[in-house]
Parts: sequence; C-alpha cells; structure tokens
Amino acid sequence: MSLAQGSLYPSDNRTIGLISLAHGTSHFYHLVLPPLFPWLKTEFALSYAELGLLMTIFFVVSCVVQASSGFLVDKKGARPVLFAGVGLLALSAMTYAVSSSYLGLMIGAVLMGCGNGVFHPVDYTLINHKISPKRLPYAYSFHGVTGYLGWALAPVFMVAIAELSNWRTAMMAAAILACAVLFLLWLNRDLLEDDAKARHESNLAQARQKDPNHTPLGTFDFLKLPAVWLCWIFFFLSMVAMSGIQSFAPSALFKTYEISVASGNFFLTLLALGTAGGMILGGYLASRFASPERTVVVCLFISALMSVIIGAEFVTSTLIPSLFVVIGIGLGIAAPSRDLMIRSATPQGASGRVYGIVYSGIDLGASVGPLAFGILLDAGRPNWLFLGVAFIQCLIIFTAFKVASKTPQAQAKA
Repeated sequence: MSLAQGSLYPSDNRTIGLISLAHGTSHFYHLVLPPLFPWLKTEFALSYAELGLLMTIFFVVSCVVQASSGFLVDKKGARPVLFAGVGLLALSAMTYAVSSSYLGLMIGAVLMGCGNGVFHPVDYTLINHKISPKRLPYAYSFHGVTGYLGWALAPVFMVAIAELSNWRTAMMAAAILACAVLFLLWLNRDLLEDDAKARHESNLAQARQKDPNHTPLGTFDFLKLPAVWLCWIFFFLSMVAMSGIQSFAPSALFKTYEISVASGNFFLTLLALGTAGGMILGGYLASRFASPERTVVVCLFISALMSVIIGAEFVTSTLIPSLFVVIGIGLGIAAPSRDLMIRSATPQGASGRVYGIVYSGIDLGASVGPLAFGILLDAGRPNWLFLGVAFIQCLIIFTAFKVASKTPQAQAKA
C-alpha cells in the first residue's frame, strides 16, 4: 500500500488536524510582533523603518532556514524538524518578552525566523505523502484555513492582552500558546511519524510503474526546472504585498482615513477571516476545475481592484472593512488552486526540497515588504501601500500563467 493510501484510515483526519494546528501556530507567530509596533515604537523610540527591519530579519532568517530545512526533511523525516520549529517559536517569544534593547528584539527575530522556517517543507511533505490525490484540494484548503485563522487570531490576541496588561505579558502568553501546541503534538507523535527512507522508496516505485526507465533526480537537479523558480517568484511577490499590508495597514489607514490603529488591526482580522472562508470555497473549486491558474488569476484581479479603490481614496472609511473582507475572500479562493500549481511543478521524491525552496520566496518577500513599505510611510505616502500592493498583484497574475505553461504536464502536452 502506498503512503497516499493512508488517508483511508480515520486517524488521517487527526493527522491533518495536527499538521494544520502547527501551521496555524506558525502563521500566528508571523503577526505576534506587528500589532505591538505602537508599544515598541514608544518604549524603544523606534522609526517605522526600524520596526520594519525587525520583520526583515525574521523573514530573511526564515528564508534561509526554509530553503535548507527541506533537504533535512527529505533526509531525516518531518517529525523531529517540526518539533524543533515549534520549540524555537516559544523560545523567541520569551526572548522578546524580556528584551531591554533593540538588540534583544533583533535576537528574538532571529530565533523566531529559525522556528518559522521549517513549517512549509514539513507540512507539505506530510500532506503530499499521506493524503490521496482526490482529497488533496480539501487537505490544502483546511491546512490553509488554519494558517489564516492564525493570522486572524494574532492581532486580536496580542493587542487585547497588551491593552489589559502590557506588551511583554502578551509575548509571554504567545510563548505559553506555542508550548501548549508542542505538548499536544508530542502526545500525538505517532500520527506524525515520517520514515524518509520508506517515503523515497514509495516515490521511486510509483515513478517506475509509469516509466520503468525512470532515474531519480539528483539532490540539486530540481533547481534546473523553470517551473520551480517561477513558483518561487510567485510566492516572493505574494508575500511582498501581504507583509506590507500586515505590517502597516493599520498605520496607513490611520494616516489616510483617520481610522484608529485598533480598528485597523481588527480589519486585518477581517481580511484573514475572509481568506479562511474563501479557502473553504477554494478547495471545492480546485477539485472541480482542471486549470487552477484561471481561478488564481480571477481572484487576484478582484483583490488588486479592491486595493486600488482603497489606495486611490475612492470610498469613505465606512466601506473599508467590507473591502478588506473581499480582498481576503479573493486570496482565500485562490490558495488551494495555487498549491495545486506548486504540486504539479514538484518532481517525485523532492517534496521537502521543492517546497523549502519555493516557500523561501515567501520569507524573502516578507523581509522586503515591511522595509520597503515602511520607507513609504516614513516618506509620508501611506496610500501608496495599497496602490503598491495592487501593482504587485498584477505581476503575480502574469507569473501564474507562466507557471502553468512550464509544468511537466503542460510541456508534455506541448
């Protein structure tokens, strides 16, 4: 029986739940720091660019770890790498909580980047090898929903505790949350077992059923595939836009529409909830349509249009929450189709490495976005945040078409 057939067992749903919980924790930690920027700016006398630099450090480190951890997952298995990642997230939040200087905040960002970097190679390796192909769109959907729920929870969680107590208490609460998740994963560790050797043997056997002369890819041969690098560009651009919104939308809305920072953080929660809801519909659509790139293009165009409307100040402040929800729904519907595009570009036996490299584009993009958009805000151009996001999304649309044309399936048809 192949590894994919394991999804026939009831325990498989629990496995997906555990993987998705870990993924949600990772996304939660993406946003433990930005909601606290107003407190950090006051206590440490920081500029927006310096605050953005903390996120840049976090995502640059995560980028390096993500690209390298994929090789480790393919060699040693996913479970120990997953446990180490969650543990490092907890340690990073504790480090933030006791920081007395900007240097301490930078050390916290490094540790958080190390913890965050392991998740996509781990998650997608487990999902791709434990879930049957017919159920993959739904697995991607649920996995993605928990990520966006993590994004939705973090601003509310961190701001509420910071306002009730202080920002250091909020960070300690985030650390306790990660420790609780790690304990739950450890209790269910048998469901997360990943025998890397057996996985490679299964992949090779399946490939040779289709082609008896199949030769496994060399360790670095996947880097020669154009589709892999187009996927990397897709994710890089996506996260440049998203990290700009996540880091500075509340400040930009305050300066452009005089919307309070607390309300702006709530709008980020609405965006994340809209994305989570969109993913549920997106999983259904991805399982029904053979051309996932078309779904991606339509949804991103709608999201870009909403960003233009906000940035050009075509609406009053009362409509901003609705536009954030629409942006989120568009991004959510596109996400499962996006993941199917990536899977179609992934050679058998290289899941950890491909997802590590491709998703490192997310981290590098997220390192660029806060710094670039922070400079725009320091220059007194807050509305350019939303116009810049719309422009980047148009570039992503072009990239999606290029990815679809470079997958092995598309080239075989050509």
